[in-house]
Amino acid sequence: MTNLAEDPLYVILRSKRESTRFQILVEIAEHQPSIRQQEIAEKLGVTPQAVSEYIREMVDDGLVTAHGRGRYEVTKSGIEWVLRHAEVLESYSRHITRDVIQQVAVWTAIARDELKKGDTVGVFMQDGWLYATKEQQSAMGQATMDAQSGEDVGVAHLNGIIDHEEGAIHVCKVPRIERGGSRQVHTDLLRAAIRDADMVAAVGLESYVALKKAGIEPDMFFGSREGVIEAAFHGRQCAILIVDEEFTDFLKRLETVGLTYIIHDIAP
Repeated sequence: MTNLAEDPLYVILRSKRESTRFQILVEIAEHQPSIRQQEIAEKLGVTPQAVSEYIREMVDDGLVTAHGRGRYEVTKSGIEWVLRHAEVLESYSRHITRDVIQQVAVWTAIARDELKKGDTVGVFMQDGWLYATKEQQSAMGQATMDAQSGEDVGVAHLNGIIDHEEGAIHVCKVPRIERGGSRQVHTDLLRAAIRDADMVAAVGLESYVALKKAGIEPDMFFGSREGVIEAAFHGRQCAILIVDEEFTDFLKRLETVGLTYIIHDIAP
């Protein structure tokens, strides 16, 4: 049996002290090394004295290092502590949105058949789109309105698991301009890397230009990091060209959300 005192989710949600420590660590990590305790206090709704005491405790615990007045940095242990709790919170959030809210929410789907209000419908995902049909599926709900085939329809009281497979993300690193940019990308390797992708995204102008040189128009540019993650969760195979300085952080993001990815070397 799990000891609640050691459960990160229990700790971060039930303990005001630990949730405040978590928020202060995040603020320090975002603004280090120069931190204004007054600004943190105002943002969190606590006193500057409380912030000062929390930081002193975290220094003693090895989560933060102090470099003179108002200069702090999160240690490796502090980063690991934040990541551990952030991952637990993200997992809990996904549980709420996928397993809890769906019991009371109305989902929007595309009617595969002619449906009547009150019909029991099966819900499934295909090519990233959610469909409602009269046929039995692993997830079942109730139509909230009449709908013709191809129309949008509301589905309430959804039960079961929507049957679909998450897509993989093909990740290609492109050098920044000071390291050659798109000129370093081999077009044949690029085309091979994204051959199986339903959607192609670019992060950085170097990536965009590399795709254009290959005669490929990206499906996403602005907001493409989260865009490919959302598309992959909906079962789409995605490819993303991303500049080298953002490559590692993006891989960490994929690890956090648990998506499959394949790295392709297109600029050997």
